[in-house]
Amino acid sequence: MSTSVNTTKARNRSFVPTSALAKALEFDTDSMRVVLTDGRTLTVPLAWFPILKQATPPQREHYKIGGGGVSLHWPDLDEDLSIAGLMAGANQPSR
Repeated sequence: MSTSVNTTKARNRSFVPTSALAKALEFDTDSMRVVLTDGRTLTVPLAWFPILKQATPPQREHYKIGGGGVSLHWPDLDEDLSIAGLMAGANQPSR
């Protein structure tokens, strides 16, 4: 009988994220950046979201963060996105 010993050392991290919660949004011509409460920034192309892509800058900037940071809502556009879906790439159009 043989036994094996795991000789790899665990990496120490100073911070391990447990959830992704939105704090703010930023837009440019082609992208939406979601600023998360833990300091990360998630950038996604506006092409994934035709309603947001076609919206005016003031319409894009009129958003609400719901559920303590788990969702995004644009009342003027009737558009809703989840942070979990964005993190998973779930809103990417099929090819």
